[in-house]
Amino acid sequence: MCGIAGFVGKVKNPKKVLKQMTDRIIHRGPDAEGFFIKDDVALGQRRLSIIDIEGGKQPMFSEDGSLVVVFNGEIYNYQELKKELKNYPFQTESDTEVLLYGFQEWGYDLPNHLRGMFAFALYDLEKKELFCARDPFGIKPFYYYFRDNVFLFASEIKAFLDHPNFEKKFNDSLLSSFLTFSFTPTTETFFEGVKRLDAGHTLVYQNGQMKINRYYHLDFPIEKEDYEKVVDEISKVMEESTKYHMISDVEVGSFLSSGIDSSYLVSLAKPNKTYTVGYDIPRYNEISYAKDLANRLGIQNKSYKINKTEYMASLDKIMYHMDEPASDPAIVALYFVARLAREDVKVVLSGEGADEFFGGYNYYREEVDYSFYNKLPFFFRHAISKFFSIFPPMRGINFLVRRGEKLEDSYIGVNKVWTEKEVKRLLKIPVTIPNKEITKPVYDEFQGKSNLVKMQAIDIHFWLMKDILQKADRMTMANSLEGRVPFVDKEVFKVASKLPLEYKVTKENTKVALRSAAKKVIPNESYKKKKLGFPVPIRDWMREDDVYLEIKKMFETDIAKQYFDTKILLKMLEEHKNGKKDHYRKVWNVFCFLKWYSVFFAESK
Repeated sequence: MCGIAGFVGKVKNPKKVLKQMTDRIIHRGPDAEGFFIKDDVALGQRRLSIIDIEGGKQPMFSEDGSLVVVFNGEIYNYQELKKELKNYPFQTESDTEVLLYGFQEWGYDLPNHLRGMFAFALYDLEKKELFCARDPFGIKPFYYYFRDNVFLFASEIKAFLDHPNFEKKFNDSLLSSFLTFSFTPTTETFFEGVKRLDAGHTLVYQNGQMKINRYYHLDFPIEKEDYEKVVDEISKVMEESTKYHMISDVEVGSFLSSGIDSSYLVSLAKPNKTYTVGYDIPRYNEISYAKDLANRLGIQNKSYKINKTEYMASLDKIMYHMDEPASDPAIVALYFVARLAREDVKVVLSGEGADEFFGGYNYYREEVDYSFYNKLPFFFRHAISKFFSIFPPMRGINFLVRRGEKLEDSYIGVNKVWTEKEVKRLLKIPVTIPNKEITKPVYDEFQGKSNLVKMQAIDIHFWLMKDILQKADRMTMANSLEGRVPFVDKEVFKVASKLPLEYKVTKENTKVALRSAAKKVIPNESYKKKKLGFPVPIRDWMREDDVYLEIKKMFETDIAKQYFDTKILLKMLEEHKNGKKDHYRKVWNVFCFLKWYSVFFAESK
């Protein structure tokens, strides 16, 4: 696991600039550094040594010296690939080397042969061509910036801050999208001109020209197979994926909550060490559940309780490491559990991806819970929706409004915060990117599929790829810890993508088939547990004076007044504090944006 950065183009003191760029992301790889500079090309890397500690140093060259690569991630099938590439002169035991000879063998098709998480930049010295790629689900990040004939790339946007050709400008066109999605849902970022290479894409840069190509496409070839056979397939592919994700020359631990996802992984992997965080408020604390499972498996569990003061104090640091604003309160818990794990290990397993692949969100159950209502003529449901849309959002009314709209017009993901109507009232700047414009390419791709498949596709493309996996990467890497996600594996997805609706959700439960597979190996009843995520007491803390006043102060700043109708914000904050209405998600969403802005733009950084 590493951090990579580099550029193509004329720059004064390229070695100094490259060193500064990689030092900015030293947290991603504190063990070693490496640089390649020739002509106008500079490639740099910070290394967290996991596989082939001595031989895996980067940048790495092919034997003939024609190719050089910097790489962030893990290629889990590298040993099999070495056998396929047996005629090439491998010199190390590292997974990095398969990228060099795999490229010589397969060219631009290389990513299709890889099983793992990766973002890399490979330079062909003869063609003077830079080939970059990102894994199918975007587990590892890759950003780029092109200005004045200089092309920059890096694992994190902050690495660009040290390049003389980078002009830091705030991209306010994304603010309305953030308020609705709670993260950045586009390839554009909040830094003007900086783009992310999307998951499952490659990028070729040569002679000042850039070409981007998509090599991986989601597919849902639904098959109705015998239930027990399907459960057996899930068991086998999860055992295989977990085994691959345990490959390491250093110890591998695991995060552990009370839910099925991490409990299943821990029961399969049986790592010696597991890590859990909670809070000193009992109903937000999962530690006892995690310890029960660890005790039954005969493995260690280390836990930590986060208090309100340190939670709030950590936000500036967390927003810095995230690069872009994000308002999921669970990010903080991820930061603290990663910090806890890093005291002992350099690699951990984590349970991201199971909900999106196997149908884990309660929202998906509406397809079966209210099937009777869905059978009513659309024009009738639409008329009801139009009528109730004039009322303030609330349970029951929300359902009637949703079910009277086409999915394409209403569903942007499970974590929607503000509605577009609310955003237009709140913002002082125009809404430039409608949500439907952002989600339309995905809906077009899955036209004719069931509503559940469309929802899964939306949640994988946006919520999983652009939020969940990003925060998992950033919070682990902030602590120089490698996070591995065995559910987010292309072979696991092949099995999950075939499941019919009733193997995903029923009126009784979610992730139905996955729970049956997990039941075989989990020694307690975690496989039954309803989804909680990382429960966080922000809703309660906002009603206490210290947190309330901190948020109020932020809402009264000049930057808040520049972008928002702060009368609306302050009214919502007061209503929440007094228990009149529950506005915590919307209040926290704006507060996190302002926190992030203060870190990167309010002061010179």
